[in-house]
Amino acid sequence: MKFKTNLGKIVELTSERKKHIFLFHPDLKPYFGLVKDVLLEPYEIRISKSDPKVLLFYKYFDTILGGKYIMVGVKTNGRWFVLTSYLTNKILSGEKYAQE
Repeated sequence: MKFKTNLGKIVELTSERKKHIFLFHPDLKPYFGLVKDVLLEPYEIRISKSDPKVLLFYKYFDTILGGKYIMVGVKTNGRWFVLTSYLTNKILSGEKYAQE
């Protein structure tokens, strides 16, 4: 499965990563179709504090459980691919990504 980002990059989601997301973040499953929207029109992009090669795409949805962000973590070293995705109440700390 492949998605386009607002940065003009194509991001791959492997079946292994999709299984990981559904196993460890089952609350996202009913909203999984929104992942493409997060990547294409994020509210904010941050650089992961633990790995500068990971971008964290966030988008807020007021229709999800009273209001939640979907976060999509993307590894950007060479091949861009989804590491994980989950629901969160807030944008986590980390430097804002400045689009080139």
